[in-house]
Amino acid sequence: MTKADAVRKELQHTGKYMMQYGLAWGNAGNISARTEGDRYMITASGTFLGELADDDLIECDLAGGVYGAAGKKPSKETPMHRAVYDNRPEIGAVLHASPFYSTLVACSDIELPSNWFVETMYYLERVERVPYYHPGTEALGEGVREKAKKANILLLENHGVLVYDTTIREARMALQTLEMACRMLVESKASGIGIRPIARDVERGFLEGAGYKPRREWPE
Repeated sequence: MTKADAVRKELQHTGKYMMQYGLAWGNAGNISARTEGDRYMITASGTFLGELADDDLIECDLAGGVYGAAGKKPSKETPMHRAVYDNRPEIGAVLHASPFYSTLVACSDIELPSNWFVETMYYLERVERVPYYHPGTEALGEGVREKAKKANILLLENHGVLVYDTTIREARMALQTLEMACRMLVESKASGIGIRPIARDVERGFLEGAGYKPRREWPE
């Protein structure tokens, strides 16, 4: 099995996973993963993530080249994915979706804390907002490019979320952690239950010394 074949199968699995766990709906959302060098595989325009056929995944490169598309077009959101891969060479997968609670937070001015529990401390360590631009535009791609190095979670205002990480599996876990945290945030506010945060110095100590995951490097 080639690297491209393996990536295709893992993306198909990820699409089903996202639908199964309420992380995607209808034909909203698009996902991608690096294959080799400057190439990545992305879902075709208008596909249903829960039923991705082999030809629903198209290989592209960072220069805009498209390979083996068989008459289909890469997702119109390709500029966002390309902006991440171009600016973060360690990133192996990008997931764009509109999960209910995460999108609700993205459509609001609510701040999403990271210091609640182990997974939020790691996966939500850096969350940035991207102002609204029309989906699929180069302007949105440039908005993502501006924030790509500052976080691994981007809230796309009045649109959805963009999550990216070193592997497809890590990106999946980050997306699910994001949705869980946003659900906790929304429901705690609605119920009047306050969430007790972990002290920031304790959070820093965890990230620097717990060995839960390799420490991320962020620009100052």
